[in-house]
Amino acid sequence: MEYSLKGESIVCFAGENWWYHHPHSKNHILKRLSHQNRVLFVNSIGMGLPSISNPDFFLKVRRKLKSYFRWFGKVPNGPYVLTPVSLPFYGSKLARRINRTLLLAQVRLAMLFCRIRRPVLWVCIPFAADVVDGLGAKLLLYHVSDKYEANEDGAIARTVIQDFDRKLKDKSALVMYSGRKLYEESEVMHRYFLEQAVDFDHFATEANETAPDIAIIPRPILGYFGWIDYIMDVPLIEEVARLRPDWHWVFIGRKSNLVQISAANVHFLGPKPYSELPRYLRHIDICVLPWRQDHEFTNYGSAIKVREYLASGKPVVMSPLYEYLKSPGIRTYRSAQEFIAAVEDALSHDTPSQRDVRQNSVRNCTWDTRTQELAGVIVSLLRNGNPAI
Repeated sequence: MEYSLKGESIVCFAGENWWYHHPHSKNHILKRLSHQNRVLFVNSIGMGLPSISNPDFFLKVRRKLKSYFRWFGKVPNGPYVLTPVSLPFYGSKLARRINRTLLLAQVRLAMLFCRIRRPVLWVCIPFAADVVDGLGAKLLLYHVSDKYEANEDGAIARTVIQDFDRKLKDKSALVMYSGRKLYEESEVMHRYFLEQAVDFDHFATEANETAPDIAIIPRPILGYFGWIDYIMDVPLIEEVARLRPDWHWVFIGRKSNLVQISAANVHFLGPKPYSELPRYLRHIDICVLPWRQDHEFTNYGSAIKVREYLASGKPVVMSPLYEYLKSPGIRTYRSAQEFIAAVEDALSHDTPSQRDVRQNSVRNCTWDTRTQELAGVIVSLLRNGNPAI
């Protein structure tokens, strides 16, 4: 598919890592734009390390070091990817000055290799605020996908994150929000709602076979895929697992050491390639999103996985995220008893017409559509002569 944005250079400071996260909106869109443009995807420069007392401290250090060893490379049929080395101490002004020098040197070197000049900068993480004015950009877009200061992954003070966030909003030609609640509460005048999308065909097409490690688990299965960390409602999962021992929970993704659940009917299968997810969905009866309801970060979440669940047609039972309160075909809950009732209703009364409702709600919200939409926005901004940073 051709897009209206062609022959440009794009540098994206992502909030994720290309090598070990499931694709987020930036991955999906930039992989498509890279066919007609030069694209450099800069892996997350982090929200800082958690405190050393955090159970995930060494896990995160090992993961980051592993990514550093890949440093720079090209994705087949996709963008160039850089994992810049930086100091994870953004609360220190000295460390930030050192980081600015390190990051600019590495990104400029990668840009030189990619033959990128005067790029469109797409910034998706607050800590890039220190470097955006040193890359000769012709246009700056700031993409806000989460309530960054509520993220518990790092140990950086909220005020520091909020300061970076304000700087980027002031400098940007456009502030894009992928969360409905974030967008509606924003007071920024130059804002844009870049709604999430879905790789519809990937999830709507049933796999020919079931992955062997989930095939041996008895049904009914409540399935979840994604990060398994502090946002999970562990007490609810434990209570439901105890009250309904014949229901089996299956979690697919990296598990934080903060999540400790020991029950015969709770299964952690570890991370799986994105391409393999349909083979797991085939054996799942109910797709669930058991996120905490008392946490600021989750209240603003826009969870792409919910759209992926909907595309599969499977029943969806989830905590009441603002993003999806008006989505058709979803069952929400506010307590363990309501969760149980919603699952029982889905197991007993879900119909083919309800499946169609779920799939139709996201059928036209594809990443091709969203890429074309954003490409048009960027072309319009460039034509209007937005000044270089």
